[in-house]
Amino acid sequence: MLVNAKEMLDKALAGHYAVPQFNINNLEWTKSVLLACEEMKAPVILGVSMGAGKYMTGFKTVTAMVKEMHDFLGITVPVALHLDHGTYEGSYACIQAGFTSIMFDGSHYDIDENVEKTRELVHAAHNMGISIEAEVGGIGGTEDGVTSAGEKADPADCKRIADLGVDFLAAGIGNIHGVYPPDWKGLDFDVLAKIKEAIGPDLPLVLHGGSGIPTDQIKKAISLGVSKINVNTELQIVFAKATREYIEAGKDQVGKGYDPRKLLKPGADAIIAECKNKIVEFGCDGKA
Repeated sequence: MLVNAKEMLDKALAGHYAVPQFNINNLEWTKSVLLACEEMKAPVILGVSMGAGKYMTGFKTVTAMVKEMHDFLGITVPVALHLDHGTYEGSYACIQAGFTSIMFDGSHYDIDENVEKTRELVHAAHNMGISIEAEVGGIGGTEDGVTSAGEKADPADCKRIADLGVDFLAAGIGNIHGVYPPDWKGLDFDVLAKIKEAIGPDLPLVLHGGSGIPTDQIKKAISLGVSKINVNTELQIVFAKATREYIEAGKDQVGKGYDPRKLLKPGADAIIAECKNKIVEFGCDGKA
């Protein structure tokens, strides 16, 4: 049974660790993430971007696939199916499709419109027993074809969104999507501390763009109230690397090495290994 993300993140905040959100893009991705988390006895949030939902032929398809795979594999750890950077319309679509958690990203609106749309979606989600994440400040980099330089969140705006009753909050603190450039200045922990002070001690914070952030910064962010860390790019990179090595070694030309089940297995195994590394780094192994 899939669950919403509120209880797992409340536990993470109290226990000073972070739950991973591993984004999924297809069947192999989903299976690898679930197997890794089950082995490590770690709770997990399966993130689905608007683009990934379209790629997988709709949110209802994603829900059906995840539920059936969860049951077939005998998964016992808590699993939430979560919309990542959802639009206003996409948030409602995922509520109707059976997602157990949503993120409404209203950060590109002015704060008043962000507040009003978030308020409405908090009501709609909670009426269905679904957890909801909101965002203040822009996350840099590129997500679903949209590129942003990033914008650090205003603690006062964070409090306005937090007071609406969201279950967890994403706030821009210098983090970006994709690969971090060599001149990246790192996370702004002063802003993070001010945000935490503004929203209070009981609301979990979310760190987007978790791929490539140094471990010491990850640990410090967790100590300041970050309880959910999103990972996508690193899984894509290890999948591509393992697939490339398989083909460059000519293994797809040996026997039936071209069979998709064999061709995709090295990448799928690489995702499992990377997920396990992140679970240990975030301190959530054995926390299911």
